[in-house]
Amino acid sequence: MLNPLLMMIVVSAVFSYFFRFQIEHFPVYLILGQTLFSFVSEATSTSMSSIIDSASLIKKIRINKMLFPIEKATFALVNFAISLVAVALVMLFFRIQISLNILLLPFLILCVYLFSLGLGLILSSLAVFFRDIIHLWSVVIAAWTYFTPIFYPVEILPEWAMQCMAFNPMYYYVNCFRDLALYASTPTLGEALICIGFAIATLIIGYCIFKRMQKKFILYV
Repeated sequence: MLNPLLMMIVVSAVFSYFFRFQIEHFPVYLILGQTLFSFVSEATSTSMSSIIDSASLIKKIRINKMLFPIEKATFALVNFAISLVAVALVMLFFRIQISLNILLLPFLILCVYLFSLGLGLILSSLAVFFRDIIHLWSVVIAAWTYFTPIFYPVEILPEWAMQCMAFNPMYYYVNCFRDLALYASTPTLGEALICIGFAIATLIIGYCIFKRMQKKFILYV
């Protein structure tokens, strides 16, 4: 709970006073995007090394190896649920009105969880054979963070960046999170389908890659 609160305070001070972004209820705007992105970051980063970290167990007993990235993604989901308490406190402090749209939040969280799990399956498979991915992923996450409108309004981006943003799943997930919690609006059917599409597509790709490569894990861990 303290981590998202403290990060919100620091980043809010920097972006509110130095960069002067005029966003209503900016601390709430920030913590919503930051908390959701942190969930994906934790789920994928911990899932990526789950097979390597469990090498001793994999070598000793026969076990479904997919359980390891699933466990890491699920643990990140639990941490995210705890972080929502901090989000609720901030929203209460700024007197943000909660609407019935918030009932759609479990659907969004499920989409983000499946997306993170699928990405975690891909990364955990590749990390077994290419260990440098573990170090490179932190750079990718940092770049992905800045390419997602977490700290800034999307309107400041040039046209070419907005066209690229259409291929950023976190752009849609963060927007939907803010629509439900901050703006009391319901995502359109198109936005909902995009969220579902990214989640299912990533999960299927991750599952197929993991199933195909897992037989060779024992030779490389």
